[in-house]
Amino acid sequence: MTKELRGKIDTDLGKQPQKEKGSLQPIECKTMEEQRRHQLERLASGFRMFAHFGFDEGLAGHITLRDPEYPHYFWVNPFGIHFNQMCISDLLLVNREGEVVQGDRPLNTAAFAIHSRLHEARPDVNAAAHSHSMYGKSFSTLGRLLEPITQDSCAFFNDHVLFDDYTGVVLETDDGDRIAEALGNKRAVILKNHGLLTTGETVDAAVWGFLSMDRCCQSQLLAESVGQMERISDEVAELTKTQVGSEAGMWASYQPIYDLMLEKDDSFLN
Repeated sequence: MTKELRGKIDTDLGKQPQKEKGSLQPIECKTMEEQRRHQLERLASGFRMFAHFGFDEGLAGHITLRDPEYPHYFWVNPFGIHFNQMCISDLLLVNREGEVVQGDRPLNTAAFAIHSRLHEARPDVNAAAHSHSMYGKSFSTLGRLLEPITQDSCAFFNDHVLFDDYTGVVLETDDGDRIAEALGNKRAVILKNHGLLTTGETVDAAVWGFLSMDRCCQSQLLAESVGQMERISDEVAELTKTQVGSEAGMWASYQPIYDLMLEKDDSFLN
């Protein structure tokens, strides 16, 4: 990336108008600069949401966003900043070779190894979220998929897979290739003995999907611990997925949380 381009992106990060609280109408961005700023606001808010729900685990966890203008670049959280302190100005822009072209903090090697390969393999995926949440990583040890036992879990019916090949901390892009291959065209993957990874056309959908999936893991762990689960039929589960698991539905479900993050502490906009 040239110095001129880097300066252009710096200029692009000026604040844009916010949507009204409670609005479920997408903001119409008139320029690429507005679109980038809008998406980075959502990305930064996603980290605050992860902190709010306790999805932080030391140095682990990352959310990425494909740049809207340069699709082979993606934005990601730097290594070593707590989710609850994340701001737009902290985010890194990384190219396909793993070079930081925007930002001055260190890159999380695991974030690049996983997300670079996933974004490469799935042009439709603009955002991906991964962390070592308590219920997600606990459920992952079972080596199984979620069952459609609640309305919420139906959102993931036939739309998530199991990656049953844990070999330690993901540090090489070859490992990321294997995760991307396992994911295929699905929305989410349970990384056995590791945690959850969710994707979306928007950051909103990816981070809401993570929150919902982690709660579904919690729900199934609780249900199995007390008795025999009553499974929803495949036919009804498939219908329910169209009602609660669409990209638009995932996006809409995140909007009240975005409003909450703004009200709680809007410093992520900095």
